[in-house]
Amino acid sequence: MKIIFTLLFTFLLISCSGNNMKPIDFKDQKPRLIIEDYLSGDVRAWGILQNRSGKVIRQFSAELNGSWDGNQLILNEKFNWSDGEVQKRQWKINKIDEHNYEGVAGDVVGKAKGYSYGPTFKFEYVLLVPVKGREMKITFDDWIFKQNDEIAINRATMTKFGIKVAELTVLFQKN
Repeated sequence: MKIIFTLLFTFLLISCSGNNMKPIDFKDQKPRLIIEDYLSGDVRAWGILQNRSGKVIRQFSAELNGSWDGNQLILNEKFNWSDGEVQKRQWKINKIDEHNYEGVAGDVVGKAKGYSYGPTFKFEYVLLVPVKGREMKITFDDWIFKQNDEIAINRATMTKFGIKVAELTVLFQKN
């Protein structure tokens, strides 16, 4: 019994231990990602959704259009999933200071917290995700990495009760 408890405890520690990467780790790297500049105007995206074992379960293309008024980024997203589902979301993202942001959207619980350093933007939020006729609260650890003026790569880890349930990979192309 002790062995089973020890193995279970070790597994929980490993699965719940978070990513040690922090946005500030990228502060001196280039090119600088200023999210309100990059997402202003038209941006196209393509992505895959993988389950926790890495199997691709869905694909999508997306159209994003943002406008920045000097204080707030209004970002309209339209996702076209390979199974025919269309999802729309509007983000309202406020810049708090040079490195910190807060955002809201209709299907986000509370406020999203954003952090920007160097070529990275990290967004942490809880999203209401429809699953089998009901909504589940899924926590997103969302990272965008700017590659150049046109291309950025997004990796998001989705968790429930601290356990990874899915991953999202997205390629953004600014028009």
